[in-house]
Amino acid sequence: LGTIWKCPQHLDPLPMHGRDLGVHPDDLMETPEPEQESKQEVLENKDVVVQHVNIQGLGRTKEDLLGYEISDVFHAKNLIDVMKKAHVARQRLLRLGIFKDVEVLIDTSEGADALPNGLDVTFEVTEVKRLTGSYNTMVGNNEGSMVLGLKLPNMFGRAEKLTFQFSYGTKETSYGLSFFKPQPGHFERNLTLNMYKVTGQFPWSSLKETDRGMSAELNFPLGMTNHTLKWEGVWRELGCLARSASFAVREESGHSLKSALSHTVSIDSRNSAIFPSRGALLRINQELAGYTGGDASFLKEDFELQLNRRLFWDSVLSASLWGGMLYPIGGQPTCIADRFYLGGPTSVRGFGMYSIGPQSEGDYLGGEAYWAGGLHLYTPLPFRPGKGGFGDLFRTHFFLNAGNLCNLNYGEGPRAHLQKLAECIRWSYGAGIVLRLGNIARLELNYCVPMGVQSGDR
Repeated sequence: LGTIWKCPQHLDPLPMHGRDLGVHPDDLMETPEPEQESKQEVLENKDVVVQHVNIQGLGRTKEDLLGYEISDVFHAKNLIDVMKKAHVARQRLLRLGIFKDVEVLIDTSEGADALPNGLDVTFEVTEVKRLTGSYNTMVGNNEGSMVLGLKLPNMFGRAEKLTFQFSYGTKETSYGLSFFKPQPGHFERNLTLNMYKVTGQFPWSSLKETDRGMSAELNFPLGMTNHTLKWEGVWRELGCLARSASFAVREESGHSLKSALSHTVSIDSRNSAIFPSRGALLRINQELAGYTGGDASFLKEDFELQLNRRLFWDSVLSASLWGGMLYPIGGQPTCIADRFYLGGPTSVRGFGMYSIGPQSEGDYLGGEAYWAGGLHLYTPLPFRPGKGGFGDLFRTHFFLNAGNLCNLNYGEGPRAHLQKLAECIRWSYGAGIVLRLGNIARLELNYCVPMGVQSGDR
């Protein structure tokens, strides 16, 4: 932040904008006049007191909500500490999603109660509009759709959000209504209520599924872990996607009602979700259906583990492991919509999308148990073209994937289950190029060599 100079009578307000706080060393390091040098004083390490924190520009936002986000500014001990804590408070205010812009001004305290080392901090906020909308078109899965969205941010003045999305496609129509409510002072603790109707097409199973349901989801951190508790009630309608659908898929067609409780715990220390170079991820999910109603009864467990380590020459070694098991309750067979699927670019590369495991007449039926693993080596492009710029979005990719998917006989013991999962392992290896698309997705172009192919795999 450079060196801050202060005149005895007044400290000019320091506007802070954006990630660098708008404080430029060139502006702060100007050489003072010789005759004024004796009157100036460095405040970088001098104790100061934040006497007042003001928020200007509030409309419908409740002040008690913002008190939790800015209270840490009062604990600052010197000017540099004030600027750092004010910047953190600004980021916390923007995280609420209710302000379009937040600016910070720091000035000396004025008035009868002003202390010689007192400071006032002012946050100038610009609230987002009461109603925002979006419109876009999407093309994919042999379908085009128009998507309309409406959002009511800060609905009741405490960072609540109501969102409605409507999708009209050439084949199907979907919609969803969502209400989001965070706990004041703890944005990570929040409640989400959903109502939706969504239709999915699964060509690898010649299956079409329409879900109409509602859910309640509670998110909260606990120590180093993040937890999600969820209840979901959904009316499912399964149908055949084509006349050539197998008899096994036709048997699954019809209506069912699922009411399920689920819990997810995760620990994520990765520095990036798209191109991690260090850190680890552990996610464990449990789902129990049938005890709160509905005609689907099962216990479902699955996990994901990922480890990343940086090596020499900016290369990164990544290892991943997934697994899961579906246990039917009450002697009822499991539904095709609840089973696990394996294969494709997100699991075992070189195989068709979800085209591994049990199948009937070319339609893949999923399995009740699976495991998959991967070993990946990411390196910079050869000769480092575009280093420091566009070229850093690309990585060379070498990989080895393996996995298996099957149904288990739960009358047998764990040793028999492990033996069955170890049989007929599918695996593949290859190389390619990976492109990072912002911080939301990645695009891979790979040459794959599938091995261990079994009859019926694609």
